[in-house]
Parts: sequence; C-alpha cells; structure tokens
Amino acid sequence: MNRTFYITTPIYYVNDVPHIGHAYTTIAADVAARYRRLDGDDVFFLTGTDEHGQKVQQAAQQAGRTTQEHVDALHKPFKDLWGRFNISNNDFIRTTEERHTRVVREILQALYDKGEIYRDSYEGWYCMPDERFWTEKDLVDGNCPECGRKVEKIKEFNYFFKMSQYQDWLIDHIQKNESFILPSSRRNEILGFLKKPLEDLCISRPKERLPWGIPMPFDEDYVTYVWFDALINYISIHGSLDEILKSKYWPAAHHLIGKDILTTHAVYWSTMLKAIGISPPLNIFAHGWWTVEGKKMSKSLRNVVEPNLLIDQFGVDVIRYFLLREVPFGLDGDFSHKALIGRVNSDLANNLGNLLNRTHNMIGKYYEGKVPEADVEGDEDAGLKGKAKEVVEQVHDFYDELAYNRILMKIWELLDASNQYINNTAPWNLAKSDEGKQRLATVLYNAAEACRVIAVLIYPFMPDTAKKMMTQLGIETSIEEQGLNSIRTWGWFPAGTEIKQGEQIFPRIEDKAAEKILASVEAKASDDASAGADGDNLIQIDEFMKLDLRVALIVEAEKVKKSKKLIKLKVDLGSEQRQVVAGIAESYEPERLVGRKVILVANLKPAKLMGIESQGMILAGSDKDKVVLAGFDEELELGARVK
Repeated sequence: MNRTFYITTPIYYVNDVPHIGHAYTTIAADVAARYRRLDGDDVFFLTGTDEHGQKVQQAAQQAGRTTQEHVDALHKPFKDLWGRFNISNNDFIRTTEERHTRVVREILQALYDKGEIYRDSYEGWYCMPDERFWTEKDLVDGNCPECGRKVEKIKEFNYFFKMSQYQDWLIDHIQKNESFILPSSRRNEILGFLKKPLEDLCISRPKERLPWGIPMPFDEDYVTYVWFDALINYISIHGSLDEILKSKYWPAAHHLIGKDILTTHAVYWSTMLKAIGISPPLNIFAHGWWTVEGKKMSKSLRNVVEPNLLIDQFGVDVIRYFLLREVPFGLDGDFSHKALIGRVNSDLANNLGNLLNRTHNMIGKYYEGKVPEADVEGDEDAGLKGKAKEVVEQVHDFYDELAYNRILMKIWELLDASNQYINNTAPWNLAKSDEGKQRLATVLYNAAEACRVIAVLIYPFMPDTAKKMMTQLGIETSIEEQGLNSIRTWGWFPAGTEIKQGEQIFPRIEDKAAEKILASVEAKASDDASAGADGDNLIQIDEFMKLDLRVALIVEAEKVKKSKKLIKLKVDLGSEQRQVVAGIAESYEPERLVGRKVILVANLKPAKLMGIESQGMILAGSDKDKVVLAGFDEELELGARVK
C-alpha cells in the first residue's frame, strides 16, 4: 500500500502581489512533494490564498471596487506565478470559496455546542494592520509587539475560544515530539512563549465594524476572526468534518511557513485541532526571511525582489536552485544578484552543464551517438558507483529534515566525483588503442548513467533541466516512471540508447553580460530611490495605516520669536495635551486658531524647530502662498482616529 504525504504552504494574504518570499516557501514545498512522488508516495500538496480580514476590505475600498472583486483580481497573480515556477500543487484553496466557508461554520458550530466557545465583553488593544488584540502586558513601548505600530483601545462583546485550557497539553506535546516544530530554535521560541499564561482567543469581529468575513453560524451579527478562519484551510480542503477524520492525508507531514506566523500555527492551530478532536500536524517548519543587503524586503524601502522579473532574466530553474542552495532552510538569507550569477557559472555551467556536455560529445564522437554497453571494469568504477549509492541514501535522509541546501551539496558531490572520474579515466587517451576502447565503453556508460542518476536527483529542484538532460541522453521513459528505485541500483541505463542533440543547458554568464545585469539592477534601485524621493511612488494600505491620525483641539497658540512662519500650539487630544510647532504663521493669526479642531499626526517622532520640540504634525493643504488647515464638516470627539 502506498504511503501518503501531505504538505502545505501558508495561504498567502491577498493584500499584496507575490514576492520572492512567497516563491521561496512554495518552491520548497514543491521540491518535497516532487521527491515523495518519485519515491512512490501518494502526495497531496496544497497552497492558496487568504482573502478575508479588515486589511483586504480596506484595500478594496481604496481601489474603488467590491471586496469580492478585489480578491478575485488579487489571487490570480499567485496562481499565475506558481504556474511559471512549475509548482505541482494538487489544489489551490481560496478562503472565500463555499467549500471552505461550509467547513469553517461546521467547526465553529461543533465547538460552540461543546462549550469550547463563549461570548463575553472584551476591552483590549487592537492592532489593525495585524488584526490582533493584545493585552496591556503584551505591548512593547505601548505599541504592537509584532509590527511595532500603534494600537487602538477597543471595548466590545465578542466570542472567545477556550485556548487557555490547552496550554499544558501543548507544552507536553511539544516536549515529547522534537520534530513537531522545526528548526529547534523555533521550538524553543514557542516553549518560551508558553511560559506566560495563555489567554483565550478572541475569534469574532462585530459585523458593524467588519462585515467582510465568514459569518458565525450561531450569531449572524459577527464574522469569524481571519486567523481562526484561515487556519482551517488545511483540513477544509478534504471535505466535511467527518470526511477529514477519515482522510488518508491527515495529519499533514509538513506545514511550511515563514517565521513571522509561527505563533498562530504552533499555538492557535494546534489548540484548535485539539478542541476539534483531530491530531496536530506532524511538523510545522518555520523558515527564515530573505533580506536584501541585510534589510527585510519592504515596499516602503523599495527593495522587494519581484520573482517574475527574475524568471525573465535568469530562467525558472536557476531561481529554484539558487533559493534552496544559497541558505540553509530555516535561516535568514540575503538576496544578491551577484551571488546568483556566481551560482549559475560555478555550479550550473561549469559543473552540471559541463558534465552532460562532455559525456554527450564523447559518446557522439567515439560511439556514433549510441550509449555503449559496459565491458571492462576498472579501479575507478567502484568509487563512482559507491559515491552514487552514498548520495542517494543520504539525500533521502536529508529530505526528512527538509535540509535542502545539504541535499544539493550532496548531489554536487556526485557531480564532482563524476567529472573527476572522467578526468582520471581520460577517455580521450583510451580511444587511442584497441585495448583502451574496451575500457572506454565502460567509462562512457558509467558517465551516462551518472548523468541520469543526477538528473533524477535534481528533478525536484529543477524539473525542466532534468527533463532536458533525459532528452539529450535519449531516454524516453519519464523521470516519474523511472522513480527513485531506478537510481538505488547502478546500471538502469539501457545500453544502445541513441543520444539526442540539444542546446547547452546552462551557458556561462560572461563578464560583460554579468556587468550589464548588475548595472541594470543598480539603475533600477537608483530609479526607485529617486521615485521615492520625488514622492510619486504609490504606497500600500498597510503603509498608510502606520499613520496615527487623531482629532485635536487647539487650546493655545503663539508665534515663535524670530520666525516668520512658525506658530507654537498646545493641542488637546482628550486623553493628553501636546506641544506642536506648525509653519502656518503667514496664513493664520494665533488668536484665530484657538478653539479650532485639526488633524494631528500623533505618532510622528518628536523634532525640534527653532529649538522648540514639536510632538506631532498638523495636516494642512497649500495653494501658492496660502496654507489651509485640514478639518471636518461635522463634529468629532477629541482623540478620535482619522481613517
């Protein structure tokens, strides 16, 4: 009976276009899925998009379209990119699909009926960008502990999941299952988090505040919290709750996620599953982030690496290889076009491409393009065969750990050994004598078999390249049909196979071409920086939401001595008063300002103007020499947030 293997990516939030970080996770999952299929496993590979939540609703409003139209448009770039990257997912789930909504509501009702969900009033600090409530002790310098942005105090009735009662169970489960959370540093991180008392989880949002979400089955005035809804995708893909329990694919072998969503998966999801009565996944693997020149990729920094552009410039398999070879899976990595070009030339052109090319050429030259039958054995043969056996076995073990860069390093050991085998046996010398020609047949058969074994091994990482190698070797049997069993014993390659002509699989990127690529990258970075400086670049909704805009009342105003433009103001926010310096003296007399309500940027870093500290900024518009303060048509309470 076939073994089953279920692997997932996170479902990606549709408030942005896909970037290289999204591609990294998805390619990693694809490699594992492809390998397990080669090993005969019954594989289910899931990816998708998370389409609910307040940020999505606000982004749709900003775009001037309905929320459904918005998510319908934004999920497509993910699907299209996975097609370009040769991602072999079995399904793609969207959280707005009826099949998902139905299971979420079924689970909510079941938990409510069991007493796992209750209604209560709640007062806490809410981070809108992260859509999460925090307690006072969670805050860091009064801000969200996750993103560092301002939080808003909210008091309302909501529904809560009794997550706290599963704290001891979860700690015990983590301690007894070392591979449940990987890498080990992430495991320790969660155990550290669980040293503090675990709170119950608020799992609803009032429809009057957020209508975009899955309605609660037992109270239609509320929608489901996006993180409770989204996590259920991993099981809703398999059908109803009864069908999930019978599913051959659960528990999942691996949930691959970024380290920023580890807590929601390791704590929220695990306790949710426990309450539902389903086993947790076998492994949650939280990998690191890709940075650019040491900085996390960010739209505001204009340093996001766009994967479609990389594909256009270097090709799909180069990117797939580079991302999983350059950095140990689990650690942060720094993206560099220069390093990528280096990998192309050293690993792919000089090594992999060179082995196939020289083997192909010598079979064409000495045996009229047909792979000879092995004849006379030599001292060098055992070393090559032994190395192949060692690599195949160790690669299999490394897949259990998702140690992708170690897998590729082992495969390249076989590549090095194969090239060295050709150097040591010197086929060009063997061809000079009749006795040598008998030995030559074995050498070139082994070289061809080494190429085939390597093609099978690299197939999960570089599927197109592996297929091209097989085509040039003349092998018509697909790699999937050959499978891993075909490389566990040396000698599968059918002698007499006629090789086929083909282009060099990885031509070198010569110095001039490399300089041109790097120059274009630098030029783009410079253009982006200029665009940012000119202020004509667009920002994302989450960047705008970093601004904390508040209604304030001017209670005092006086001109700043020795300045024609500055006025010193005291403004009342309801809960506090602040001093603000504004450049409006040429348009307003101080006495006209007292009693006026204005909009204050409340989270601006304090600055000194003419030696006077300003604790915020007043919003105003300008037309030639005239400055007009921003205001309101109707009255708002002091301290009210401006959205």
